[in-house]
Amino acid sequence: MATVQQFEDLICWKKARELTKEVYFSLKDCKDNGFKDQIQRASVSILSNIAEGFERGTKQEFLNYLYIAKGSAGEVRAQLYVALDVGYLNIEKFKYLNGLALDCSRLVQSFSEKVKTGMKGGMQFKPGEKVYEIKELTKQLSPELYKRFYGNE
Repeated sequence: MATVQQFEDLICWKKARELTKEVYFSLKDCKDNGFKDQIQRASVSILSNIAEGFERGTKQEFLNYLYIAKGSAGEVRAQLYVALDVGYLNIEKFKYLNGLALDCSRLVQSFSEKVKTGMKGGMQFKPGEKVYEIKELTKQLSPELYKRFYGNE
């Protein structure tokens, strides 16, 4: 099983990065700078909180940051409805971005459940110990993502 040594290895972080990139590209021509800034900040908040929580080193802090990341994914989804309703996005782009945001939310939720039940006290308590085993979790949660990140093993 794969062991995560850095936050960049987390599937939920990778998905949040993809969402953030797509939000930036999809709204690059949006003239409503207040709205654009808000949705961009919310999307960046997802991957930033996953990373910050991972680096904190304790289980409880990590879980707290994962919950914040999940909340930010919900914020992005709410703002996507606004973007659709006021014409900043067409329905196809909305569905695509909303799907990415839902994936982020689900992955963060599932991962936080795994952290709750499977992670020891945290890196600062047991240096050198395996941090997380996610390969099997990814396979269970999303066979499509598993294939994408691990191939046909």
